[in-house]
Amino acid sequence: MLIKTKKTIPWVEITDPAVFKNRRMFIKSLLLLPAINPGLSAVLASNRSTGLPDKPEPETLTPTPYGLPQRYTNYYEFSSDKQDPARLAQKLPIDPWSIEVSGEVERGGIFNLEDILSKHTLQERVCRFRCVEAWSMVIPWLGFPLKDLLSRTRPLSSAKFVAFTAVRAPEVMPNLAAQDTLHWPYVEGLRLDEAMHPLTLLATGMYGDPLPKQNGAPLRLVVPWKYGFKSIKAIVKIELLKRPPTTSWHGFAPTEYGFYANVNPAVPHPRWSQYSERVLGSGFFTARRKTELFNGYGHEVAHLYKGMNLSHFI
Repeated sequence: MLIKTKKTIPWVEITDPAVFKNRRMFIKSLLLLPAINPGLSAVLASNRSTGLPDKPEPETLTPTPYGLPQRYTNYYEFSSDKQDPARLAQKLPIDPWSIEVSGEVERGGIFNLEDILSKHTLQERVCRFRCVEAWSMVIPWLGFPLKDLLSRTRPLSSAKFVAFTAVRAPEVMPNLAAQDTLHWPYVEGLRLDEAMHPLTLLATGMYGDPLPKQNGAPLRLVVPWKYGFKSIKAIVKIELLKRPPTTSWHGFAPTEYGFYANVNPAVPHPRWSQYSERVLGSGFFTARRKTELFNGYGHEVAHLYKGMNLSHFI
């Protein structure tokens, strides 16, 4: 996959590039990780772009140690165990890959992923990732704003929501046969204004490498101010709709997993508190981190929910 890119300046929350790259190389050498595709790796690693406005009092986020997010992940199509997807997902074929864009748009169709990526400059961002299970990570993603793709489709004025559908591959996804879990394929959704926000990312990589299959390769959604289940993996369809879609977790347990799913310490899950979070990769005696409203991105996204009762719209 050849993508024309250019080197640019990282966003304000990205760790200093020299420090981060040296640290990542050191950790990778310790773990003796296998080599990845050198051609695609070079393409992705060479592409660093931003375009987001500076935040007040910008902070430096320290990424979760390399290797941990790749080994610890929720991917229910493969298993309900967080360790299993790293092994089971390797059977998922991801090349070639296509995305269907349909619904309330002028320019819909089925597009090869290579053709989509050739039109977008990839950006590197380091973002907080907060799971509804009250644990968190910090991930350096590589991707491009969803709004850039949606703008090319020319949404109609009737489009109010965006639905995303993940791949359904029963021949390699053993958990699809389970009767007590979600209805497949996995579906998630956003309001159109949420989807068009510059923080909403379509990710193709992490830690400067192509996305591992267990983390959603080849294309996943990243919505950093929402709980992690909103960031759907292995997307094969994007549909613009007049009405909100029935999403997988909200349809399965609507009192536990809201459609909006904004990170909010004041609204507990019915079975546990969301007031604090366990930071993965921290020391055994490290105190839990206090959860921030909108996962710390309130300055950028709070205006999207002006006038809404955030304790009701979970």
